[in-house]
Amino acid sequence: MNEVVDGKNPTTLHFSVVIPAYNEEEYLPNTLKYLNNTISQLDGIHGEVIVVNNGSTDQTANIAQKYGATVIEEKKRGIGRARNTGAGLAKGKILVFLDADSWLSLPTLEIALEQMSSGRSGGGGALVVFDQNHGRFISGVLLPRLWNLISRIFKLAAGSFIYCRRKDFFKIGGFSEKLYAGEEIDFCITLKRLLRKTGLAFTIISKAPVVTSSRKLLWYKDHKIFFVLLSLLIFPFAVRSRRLCSFWYHRPT
Repeated sequence: MNEVVDGKNPTTLHFSVVIPAYNEEEYLPNTLKYLNNTISQLDGIHGEVIVVNNGSTDQTANIAQKYGATVIEEKKRGIGRARNTGAGLAKGKILVFLDADSWLSLPTLEIALEQMSSGRSGGGGALVVFDQNHGRFISGVLLPRLWNLISRIFKLAAGSFIYCRRKDFFKIGGFSEKLYAGEEIDFCITLKRLLRKTGLAFTIISKAPVVTSSRKLLWYKDHKIFFVLLSLLIFPFAVRSRRLCSFWYHRPT
């Protein structure tokens, strides 16, 4: 695994974007198209895009290659495991984790990279907004606002966009592969604990939220979403069972 030594070499990779993907042929093209455009606008900063094909049965891998991403195969399902696999082969000094149905804008990436290079921040995330609310106030408007409030107060990043130093990622052991949901919360808490020892902040970007897909609003009614979230609050051990976390792994047809 290569470490970035300095930023003078034009071939140096300053950051790596890792995207876990399972059957994402519908959303991945727009995500990669948008991401490639964002990266191309960075001045003197170089990055790579890694798509971890997490056992897909569709054209996910071919689409990723079409848009110039490095494709890594990880057949064992699990978001944490897929992210870890991608990070293990990433060459950038900074790791950026992005969901396959989320769109990373130039301002968001620039702010994250500037904070990291300034030495003020050792990692973070951003507020999130849905691409559309489908006329659903509770799940489409109220729920993301509630999450953003929690994110601001407790400095927790949504899994759709998380960034950190590569060396810190490996110090804390990456994402827990024992968790099938909420692994990003566990990761943030562990990373913040490490950063406090070095006086670095964990930052939530508010000026430029990350746009993410609202597809779950099309798949599930409000009562289903509320029931799942309430169940995890009452029975937090459920995140260790993939079967009990089917909300994140099963896609209605």
